[in-house]
Amino acid sequence: MDNKNAIKGGEFIVKETLAEEIFIPEDFDEEPRMIAQTCQDFLDTEVIPNLDRLDAHEKGLMPNLLKKAGELGLLGISIPEEYGGFGQNFTTSMLVADILGAGYSFSVGYSADTGIGTLPIMYYGNEKQKQKYLPKLASGEFLGAYCLTEPGAGSDANSGKTKAVLNEAGTHYILNGSKMWITNGGFADVLTVFAKIDDDRILSAFIVERNFPGITFGAEENKMGIKGSSTVQIFFNDCEVPVENLLGNRGDGFRIALNILNLGRIKLGANVIGASKTAINQSVQYANERKQFRTLISNFGAIKYKLAQQVIKAFANETAVYRMSKNVDDAVKRNITNGMNKGQASVEAQREFVIEAALIKVFGSEMLDYVVDEGVQIHGGMGFSSETPIERAYRDSRINRIFEGTNEINRNVTGDTLIKKGLKGEIPLFEEAEKIAADIDKFPKNPNFDGDYFNDVKMIVNNFKTTFLLLVDAAHKKFGKKLSREQEIIFNFADIIMESYIAESFYLRVKRLQNIKSGKAADIYRDMLNVYLFDSANIIYKQGIEAMYSFIDESEQEDYLKALRCLTKVKPFNVKEARRRIADKLIDDNKYMF
Repeated sequence: MDNKNAIKGGEFIVKETLAEEIFIPEDFDEEPRMIAQTCQDFLDTEVIPNLDRLDAHEKGLMPNLLKKAGELGLLGISIPEEYGGFGQNFTTSMLVADILGAGYSFSVGYSADTGIGTLPIMYYGNEKQKQKYLPKLASGEFLGAYCLTEPGAGSDANSGKTKAVLNEAGTHYILNGSKMWITNGGFADVLTVFAKIDDDRILSAFIVERNFPGITFGAEENKMGIKGSSTVQIFFNDCEVPVENLLGNRGDGFRIALNILNLGRIKLGANVIGASKTAINQSVQYANERKQFRTLISNFGAIKYKLAQQVIKAFANETAVYRMSKNVDDAVKRNITNGMNKGQASVEAQREFVIEAALIKVFGSEMLDYVVDEGVQIHGGMGFSSETPIERAYRDSRINRIFEGTNEINRNVTGDTLIKKGLKGEIPLFEEAEKIAADIDKFPKNPNFDGDYFNDVKMIVNNFKTTFLLLVDAAHKKFGKKLSREQEIIFNFADIIMESYIAESFYLRVKRLQNIKSGKAADIYRDMLNVYLFDSANIIYKQGIEAMYSFIDESEQEDYLKALRCLTKVKPFNVKEARRRIADKLIDDNKYMF
């Protein structure tokens, strides 16, 4: 794709994407695959054998593992070469997040260090700050953390009370306040701390070193899951921060925080890929060993249903993550062509895809929760025992729906931001919506399938998008600018948008795979796509009906109901047998190989 014409954030809802325009994991060439293998080897030799020791908070273990990762170059994947890193593109950094996502608590420490702990300096630091900190962060000599949340400021981050006041000499900011839930806080050398200067309304950001005077660190939190990660409170009592450690300009902190959190959402979508595949492997291997009623439990239809759904949801998430990764890389290239430097180009590219980042964060975290929950169920009583790794996976998964903005916040971001992009004219959302609404009485009873498999699937996906466009037009006419206050409706819309994006990503990857696979190897992906569309259509219909009854006048409901029924229909097929074929492949392979 010409980078000048690369798709913009949120534009997928009104613009067709071609299969050849997306990136799929099968496209990775030798170099990123070698990096991925290094990550896998590191997990197998250094992390997995030490999980119990990590969960027991053995002093020094987590930072030592991170420093070993630094020696292999794994902490500098995204850091430019001039600062001691590998300078890999965004898609490769997502592959690393994917593989290391199988590392339980280690993956949390790693992600915090290389993401929110490093990237504020990489993207917003001046040259002197970059030269001072990035090489040491890349090597592991320094480890990083991010200090935003306070006891009274969680989702409403800008309400934080931590304050910075310039001393009389003008040499240092004096920092007072506290931060909580700080990942890596027990050992991090470099902290990005957000505080308000004087009586500013907006946050600023500071680079704070662990040995600056006036910092104290709380005890390790006892958590439900991710027990091996370090999580502490940090207290600033007249902490002296040199003026040259102000990150960006005064008042830039809130913008920095939002942009870095957005990146964290994207990376979380990748982290859960590795975690989900590991849990699927544990599920199928147990099902292939456990006998009940004189047969392996993997022979039971109820178990096959669970295994198939695990695979389909994990595959769908992986597909969407790598589709968006290429979109970000394309946007970076476009921004550089338009005159931005690499750092600014990267920040703006990631900010542009805030909608996709939010919906992938929601989908990925809820996908992993499904996978580990069914993993425990497949294990039965053993799944509730700490003797099995699926128990750890279950506990560790739950935080992902809270991390990087709760899923409620991210659903709101998905729906509300897309609507606002349309209102600002950034994408032709309401122009397309009005065209569809004008023909509300012309929808047929059934879609006009033509018998060509991929044409019919494309129609189904486009119909999912049309469902949102039809409803958002009516909602905007009903509520106007007050629509953003109707959170329940925004959430309905968010799920329709999310399912549309995931379904389209799934369809495009499967279409690509028809040229890579053949025979039964290709057919299994059609089975997976068919089941996903079947499930997705039901979700979209439910969300659409719920939204419709919330604001459509009774006199108009019949037309909308007829349209929704048409727009959420899929071609009939034997969904039970499709799931069984998917499960049988997993059972025969005894591991995730899709």
